[in-house]
Amino acid sequence: MSAFEKNKSFDFLKQNAIYFVLLILLFVIIAQDPSFLNLMNFSNILTQSSVRLIIALGVAGLIVTQGTDLSAGRQVGLAAVVAATMLQAVDNVNRVFPEMGQVPIPVVILAVCAIGALIGLFNGLVVAYLNVTPFIATMGTMIIVYGANSLYYDSVGGSPIAGFSQEFSDFAQGFFRFGSFKLSYITIYAAIATLFMWVLWTKTRFGKNVFAIGGNPEAAKVSGVNVAKNLALVYMLSGAFYAFAGMLEAGRIGSATNNLGFMYEMDAIAACVVGGVSFAGGVGSIIGVVTGVLIFTVINYGLSYIGVNPYWQYIIKGSIIILAVAIDSLKYAKKK
Repeated sequence: MSAFEKNKSFDFLKQNAIYFVLLILLFVIIAQDPSFLNLMNFSNILTQSSVRLIIALGVAGLIVTQGTDLSAGRQVGLAAVVAATMLQAVDNVNRVFPEMGQVPIPVVILAVCAIGALIGLFNGLVVAYLNVTPFIATMGTMIIVYGANSLYYDSVGGSPIAGFSQEFSDFAQGFFRFGSFKLSYITIYAAIATLFMWVLWTKTRFGKNVFAIGGNPEAAKVSGVNVAKNLALVYMLSGAFYAFAGMLEAGRIGSATNNLGFMYEMDAIAACVVGGVSFAGGVGSIIGVVTGVLIFTVINYGLSYIGVNPYWQYIIKGSIIILAVAIDSLKYAKKK
């Protein structure tokens, strides 16, 4: 084998190393329990991936701009609690607001997404106009949002909010059945969100501006891109995605507390990195985000399926994240 071929092979391995590692893990899971390969598990994986994918789609745009969002999980929790208090069944004896009539689901979606967008806009303004690093800005917002959510949660009883209307339960837990395979409504919502972001990233000037900012903010500014405005819009859009995901998560699990969403942002960020969205900025794709989320869900679900100790699961996931970032750094160093 020539030096050129060796170098080409090494580059291929480096570009796809994380997928080889995860493929090996998948083979181990299947070897331990071949029954893992069935349509019911595939359906469950898609359903469990869906809410995480919507969150990851929000985070991905921030990573492309060399940012991040540590408040994503807490925003999910706030949206879940607010939506849950508005969507309880009218005949629920433990209804938080018994005098409130049945609120239409579209109204709740608009309300929670507006709240999420406002929080995201706040993050964006702090990052874009006050020049606070995204890590610090969103860490502060994470604490603020959790405090505000906890105050609201305590004010409405401080116990899990459940007993949703049948319409909302159907909206979040319903599915289409195709023989032994079930396609959940949540999976369809995630697919619509994915298509929306794909169009935004690849077919609009806004998407091109986001990648230009991530690649080189100064060059983007010189080219006429309003960097601050676009950053604020990216964070605003992300907040709306977190909120919608929070509402769906409350419906999916059937209840909401102020602790729902804890550490969800870490899974979303990890999935984006594994899917090739670079912290170096300006690099990423929607298909990569989808792939990253599916990979992590398969690993989580698969390791639990074969009975791996949860503590070992943390070690494995953490190792995968470090490996993915290390590989990304090598790619970026070579480009530089």
